[in-house]
Amino acid sequence: MKVHFIAIGGSAMHNLAIALSRKGFEVSGSDDEIFEPSRSRLENQGILPNEIGWNKNRINENLDAVILGMHARADNPELLEAKRLSIPIFSYPEYLYEQSKSKTRIVIGGSHGKTTITSMLLHVCKKQNVDVDYMVGAQLEGYDCMVRLTESADYMILEGDEYLSSPIDRRPKFHLYKPDVALISGIAWDHINVFPTFENYVLQFDIFCSVIKDKGYLIYNSLDHEVERIAHNYKNSLNIKPYKTPIFKSIDNGTEVAWEGKEYPLQIFGSHNLQNMIGAMHLSSHMGISNEQFLDGMSDFKGAGKRLQKVVEYGSFVMYKDFAHSPSKLKATTSAVKEQYGTRKIIACMELHTFSSLRKDFLPFYKDCMNAADHALVYFSPKVVAHKKLSPISIDEVQQAFGSHVVVKNTTESVLEFVRDITDQNSVLLMMSSGNFDGINYEALGEEFSV
Repeated sequence: MKVHFIAIGGSAMHNLAIALSRKGFEVSGSDDEIFEPSRSRLENQGILPNEIGWNKNRINENLDAVILGMHARADNPELLEAKRLSIPIFSYPEYLYEQSKSKTRIVIGGSHGKTTITSMLLHVCKKQNVDVDYMVGAQLEGYDCMVRLTESADYMILEGDEYLSSPIDRRPKFHLYKPDVALISGIAWDHINVFPTFENYVLQFDIFCSVIKDKGYLIYNSLDHEVERIAHNYKNSLNIKPYKTPIFKSIDNGTEVAWEGKEYPLQIFGSHNLQNMIGAMHLSSHMGISNEQFLDGMSDFKGAGKRLQKVVEYGSFVMYKDFAHSPSKLKATTSAVKEQYGTRKIIACMELHTFSSLRKDFLPFYKDCMNAADHALVYFSPKVVAHKKLSPISIDEVQQAFGSHVVVKNTTESVLEFVRDITDQNSVLLMMSSGNFDGINYEALGEEFSV
């Protein structure tokens, strides 16, 4: 098979390109910019484009397929040439489906927790020697490629992103996977540049349920009102299985969960993480893994990449970094840290960095979401707001949206000053962002509190 990737440098696209190359496909690609780590990974696999830019001469009738990334535009010259030659054109999720038609597809959807649940499932599958193919939307420790495609695996585990598929396919990615077994972890309005109302956003999850195979399985978080409502609508056409927070208690360096008369020590903590784990456990039962095997296998799971990742720990001081950026993620992460370290001072810092989070009309959804912290700070960069071509926001507007409990800063230096002034040896410092507060070195900052 010969496939060509338009916009091969994307975080998802380059992983799929590598996976297909490893499967024996002849892979080519193009992009107008390729950054690290995509560049090195493509080069190591021998499929890095020999020149940057678009060139319609790369497209010829010998190609079996063209895979189109979100970074490309609808008027891309290579795309137009592929259309002219009637070469089959696929979005990233469409091609994943093509490669997994003969497998049992397990799809994890939800506004939050997708990567964590997927990584939990993969962690136990590896320990139980269950052969699986997969696609994960974030880089996980111990993996050099986040897509695996083989002829041998019976299962395909897919992180079900609700964002759009390609410039010419405006369907959410998870509508294209047609799962045999699906999970929804929770619904909280996101991607408001694409889904302009909450009702429109929720509808995408309803549609997701409608494409689950007839008499397939839907596992869902029953503590989420919207998810519960949607699942109830499918009780006659699907096998539905609710889950919720298990019985647990905090222990040193983690949690102890009680399940079916047995106690299991874990390194993870927080109600939201434990809900994710029970959801993953129910998924694993469809792969021949018992509840006991799953929970035993979770004993050494430390978390997914960039999700409540411990940076440093010195005595009673500990620092975490986390990818949280939406209101629901922010609230869940801050609450989890408070649950685990209730006797210590919790200092939570969050950066408004995504398109949605920086929109003035979205800010009110952050009301009181950092209340679990003893001290809370929100940072935003006016330069980033301008770069995203959004209406300017002020410190006062952000302050009013989050609530009086929160301090708001708009320079990196003032964030560091706040942290240094308030942090002591009996503190937990939580840095939450999909960026890095415009240049903060988390490891170096944590080292400052080592004495």
